[in-house]
Amino acid sequence: MSLPDFLVIGAMKCGTSTLAAQLGAQPGIFMTEPKEPNFFSDDRVYAKGLDWYRSLFAAAGQDDLKGEASTHYTKLPTHPATIARAQEVLESPHLVYLIRDPVARAVSHYIHEWTMGVFTEDFDTSLDAHPEIVEYGRYAMQLRPWIDAFGADAVQVESLETMKAHPQEVLKRVAAHIGYAGRPEWTEEQAQVNASAERIRRFPLHGLLVDNPVASAVRRTLVPQALRDRVKRARQMQDRPAPSEATVQRMQAVFAEDYAALQKLFPDRTDLAASYPFVTHG
Repeated sequence: MSLPDFLVIGAMKCGTSTLAAQLGAQPGIFMTEPKEPNFFSDDRVYAKGLDWYRSLFAAAGQDDLKGEASTHYTKLPTHPATIARAQEVLESPHLVYLIRDPVARAVSHYIHEWTMGVFTEDFDTSLDAHPEIVEYGRYAMQLRPWIDAFGADAVQVESLETMKAHPQEVLKRVAAHIGYAGRPEWTEEQAQVNASAERIRRFPLHGLLVDNPVASAVRRTLVPQALRDRVKRARQMQDRPAPSEATVQRMQAVFAEDYAALQKLFPDRTDLAASYPFVTHG
């Protein structure tokens, strides 16, 4: 029965969808559908049982490397049981973790939750009400329990900044880490997965009234295009949210301390400094 050889464990809003798509495009690498099963993290999904999880990999070829990408796996303190559950099932998984400028990640996180209708206040107010905006960007804090469980050698950390600048190099390093024997090739057609310039706020019954193909057909037939455009613009985030300078400094102080911890975890990875432009690097 199939189990994954590797996990892309996060971080949220750091390019995991793009990396998962690039890996899945390589012959001999199988990625699950859905991309984020969140099996070990989400109680509701975990309750489906191990046989359900194994079934996600049933279509993989006999010699395929099998993987999945669930950013919920590095969302402490939201999902505290994740690693213990993974330890019960996986003996020595290869782990891949993407980071990015944590301040930029926090803003992207806010936009995502605003779009989903979770956050309703401005960025600064939401930060006080939802500390996970910062916690999910404390990369050393999120990784340390995985390292304690499976060892530092099990974890390959890459940055979104480096992946954008040198995508082929990052893909090669990740492929080597997960044990891929082939020659991976970055494909530009896969390079903008999950990217969207349109941030349209969801509302109750959004799926039924907007995403539903029948409702969409009725709307196109009965509602003039000009009116539909006005309604759409009213639900869009017109400007990228800008945290106050005080909030930026507050976040940077937390993230600078976490970066010092990340350096101790991976002392040879000076390239990770690309994600910390606000830290003075020696």
